[in-house]
Parts: sequence; C-alpha cells; structure tokens
Amino acid sequence: METPSTPKSATPKKLVYAENVETSGDTWTDIHEATKRLSFSDFSRIGEMPCVRSSLLTGIASGVGVGVIRGVSARPFVASNWAVYTFLVISTGSWILCQKAKRDEFARIHRVMDSLPARTLKKGDGMEPQND
Repeated sequence: METPSTPKSATPKKLVYAENVETSGDTWTDIHEATKRLSFSDFSRIGEMPCVRSSLLTGIASGVGVGVIRGVSARPFVASNWAVYTFLVISTGSWILCQKAKRDEFARIHRVMDSLPARTLKKGDGMEPQND
C-alpha cells in the first residue's frame, strides 16, 4: 500500500520472459539452474503473469470440488491425493490452453496487419505545417 509520501510510478514495470534459453541437455542441471533464478518477488507478482491467475483459480476450484466429492466415499488421504492431482492437471491444462489462445490471437492480429495496405505520407498531400 502506498503512503502519500511515496510517489506513484508513471509506468508500470514490464515483465520480461526468456523464450530462447540455452539448456545444458541434462534435465537435473537445467532444473537446478532454473530454481536458482526464482525469488520470492516472483511469487508476489504471480497475478501479473499472463494466464496464471485464471489457471490457478480454475485448478483450485476443481481440486476442491473433486476432493470434497471423493472425500465422501474415501479416506481423507485418498481424497487429498485426488484433490492435489486434479489441481495440477486442471491448472496446467487451462494454462496451456490459455497460452495457445493468446498465441493464436497474436497470429491473427499479425495476419490482419500484414494484409492491410501500407500507408505512407507523400509530398504535397497537405500534411506539412503551413506558415500563415
């Protein structure tokens, strides 16, 4: 929460994602390197990341629902396993689908922009400043 003495920043910080990261070829080495890059501030900004918030909320709701339904007929340990695995599967699946929808929309926008004719200003079209 900002106090009156702290100025508001004019532009919000832009999130930067690495798309082409070199890997070593060894899975465990790559996982170790990836976890070294994580910080607590990453988790405080989780709502700003594309598709993450909605995917997690969908997974939480699904996990709770399946856990409660399964808890009626099974032991608590079995029900909690079902809830956790449902959360993981639904969250991951909905995040993947959301990312695909964003990529498809981005591709559609680029196709439309490429299909539009290029407009340029020509000399003598009345767009120059006039001196009165």
